[in-house]
Amino acid sequence: MTGTPSRRAEPDNGALALSGQLGKTVQRLRKAYNLSLGELSEQSGVAKSIISQIERNETNPTLATIWRLAQALDVSIDRVLGTPEQNALVEHVGKGETPILVSEDGKCKLAIIGWLKTVEWLQWYDFTAEPGGVLDSDGHQRGSVESLSVLEGTLEVSVGEETLTAATGETLRYRSDGRHVIRNPGSAPAHATMVCLLKASVME
Repeated sequence: MTGTPSRRAEPDNGALALSGQLGKTVQRLRKAYNLSLGELSEQSGVAKSIISQIERNETNPTLATIWRLAQALDVSIDRVLGTPEQNALVEHVGKGETPILVSEDGKCKLAIIGWLKTVEWLQWYDFTAEPGGVLDSDGHQRGSVESLSVLEGTLEVSVGEETLTAATGETLRYRSDGRHVIRNPGSAPAHATMVCLLKASVME
């Protein structure tokens, strides 16, 4: 490769319960640019070992990880995920086509029900957590805000030194530009809708 590919502000998807297409696509694009694992790691900021695991479909990458790889490879998230372009104003996404993010403990799942094209600034998910499940997230862009509306069960959110709990029908809103942790402290599964607004100027 003779130069660094131009960066495009496209977002990404994470911990795939989709198929093995992600790893194959990342590897194909990396080789098309004649990039070694180390070079792609340097350009994307993603650890070489993680990229290797993604290509072998041995890990569930986060949304931020796939976004960094998409930027480094100069492609849209749709192409990384193998999602076909839709020209129609109305779009139908089947259950099996919905990308799924999974927490490290495997007990929390986030189905990406928002439009992938808005992931850079607006993300929304269908969130489920088994009893004891923990979703530990690094901070997003400065001023980002998340809104977690509990549909069933109980969820607990820790931001900095503060921890708040919401039951069915309640909503928690909190800054997400620092480390934030969502837990299911109950003995029953929890279900919620999560919306993340990145770069939210209302918090400045």
